[in-house]
Formats: sequence, structure tokens, C-alpha cells
Amino acid sequence: MKTKTYAGIPDEYAKLDTSKIVLIPVPYDGTSTWQKGANKGPEAFLEASENMELYDIETDSEVYKNGIYLAEPVTLNATPEVMVDAVHQETKKYIKKNKFVTIIGGEHSVSIGTIRAFNEVFQNLTVLHIDAHADLRKSYEGSTCNHACAVYEASQSTNLIQVGIRSMDIQEKSVMDVDKTYFAHEMATDDSWMDSAIDQMTENVFITFDLDAFDPSILPSTGTPEPGGLFWYETIDFLKEVFKEKNVVGFDIVELCPNENEKSSDFLAAKLYYKMLSYKFQNEDAEENYNDTYEESNRLGNYKKFDEDEDY
Repeated sequence: MKTKTYAGIPDEYAKLDTSKIVLIPVPYDGTSTWQKGANKGPEAFLEASENMELYDIETDSEVYKNGIYLAEPVTLNATPEVMVDAVHQETKKYIKKNKFVTIIGGEHSVSIGTIRAFNEVFQNLTVLHIDAHADLRKSYEGSTCNHACAVYEASQSTNLIQVGIRSMDIQEKSVMDVDKTYFAHEMATDDSWMDSAIDQMTENVFITFDLDAFDPSILPSTGTPEPGGLFWYETIDFLKEVFKEKNVVGFDIVELCPNENEKSSDFLAAKLYYKMLSYKFQNEDAEENYNDTYEESNRLGNYKKFDEDEDY
């Protein structure tokens, strides 16, 4: 990564020991099946972030002052399985440092690792999956760590809520919980979908946001754009309510496939990330001392307790 700090923020707000937030780039594009280039997404996102105003008008805040540490990118990618394991380990390492951990992809297979880490740590986890595609295949092209399998594991081990879906294989119907799936064509005429989705969430929520959830008229630079997607204000209105009513424990943003001749998608992704952070921290004092005490008993998830000698 060329960028030394997130959004070019001063070093005083970018140190690991004092930052409340960690951003992990994962420049991976090993399993995409149509347009390649998602591996360049993190760099394009960071470049756009450097050209973004850091005062958020709506929340009247400068969230970067809570500290945002830009981690080294995860580059282990010999196989999809190797990449997923590396993302899993890196994500959990920073969660155990009591950070608010965020991830920028890369294609959606990176989320298998992030979700696994959060599910190991947080009790009764809801995964809010915002996407054009169901991503519920158990395996695809010989791997369970394909982008088409991004939330299959989450469907088996977490409370999975899917929003914006408008493309899927018929076999995915056997896995999908239709009562917790909000299809784009139904959302277009149902004003109650936001409240319904939030009502079905548990207290702890992890958000995985595939940028192709947006309509391609506002974000064309993604690997598999689908017509009929979300627009900006309905999206951030929904996210604002989720952050307000639930404990969002982290999030990832994936599938930015940058185009040299179309920079608005990069900027939208950058703005979305910063807006989500602004919602998370709007009621916190940026000057408040950072507590790096990890309280395992309050977070224990669905897999196992951490071994005391586990090295992260």
C-alpha cells in the first residue's frame, strides 16, 4: 500500500496503541468469475479517502480523532483457503486488542474469514449481509472459500439477515431463510422492510457490505453489477438505524473493482466507510481515554473459548 495512514490523517491519530479503530486491507481477487480487479480495490479506496473531507456534517463529528490504525494488508493468498485463514487470524488478533475492526476488500470471499473471527468472539451474532447476490453456495469451482460462498458458513452458524438480494442460483433456495431475506424487488414497494430487518437482528451485529448492493447507476465499478439496486440515502438511513439500535461490532466492505476512468465509485466506497464509522462513534468522546482491556466473558462466541496460551 502506498498510503501510510488512513485518509492521510496525522500520525497522532494513526497509532495502533491509541486508535479505537483498525482498518485491514485485503487486496484479493482470486475467485472472481467475471470482471477482475477487486485486488486493486483497497488502494483505490485509500486514495479516494485522502481526497475526502473528514468532517461529517450529519453527525457533526470528526470520527478519525478516535484513531484509525491502518494495518498491513493481508497478502497471503496461495489458495482461497490460505487467504481466508490469514484474514481470520488477522481479524481476531485485532479484536482481541479490543479494537473496532473493519476490513476493506478485495472480493467477497475475504468475508468468510472476517465473519468466522467475529462469530468466535461475539455471542449470538447477527450477520447483516447487504448484497445483490445471495452468496449461499456451499462450494463453487472446487472451493468452499469462493466469493459465491461468502455467507454460506454464516447461514449455518449465525443469525443471517440478507438485504438487497436480486440474483441467485435456484439451489441456494434450499439454504436461504426467506423470512430473513429482503429481496430488492420487494423492498422497492415495501416501506416496512427496514424495521422488519432490524427487528430480526440480535444485539451484536456484524455488517458485510458488498458494493454491488448499490444500483450500478451510482456505483458501476464492481465485479458483477446488477440492475435494481440500493440508492445512497435509503442505504445510509438503514445503516444509521442499525447502528443506533444494535451493537455493531465491526464491518467489512468488499467488491470495489476500480476503473481508471470512473472515480466516483471509489469515492462512494470511501464515503460509505467513513459514514459508517461516524454512526458508530457519534456519541463517543474522541478525547476519552482508550480502554484496551479485553473482556472475554462479555464476548464469547459460538466456537470455543480462547486458549490462554493462544498466540496472536
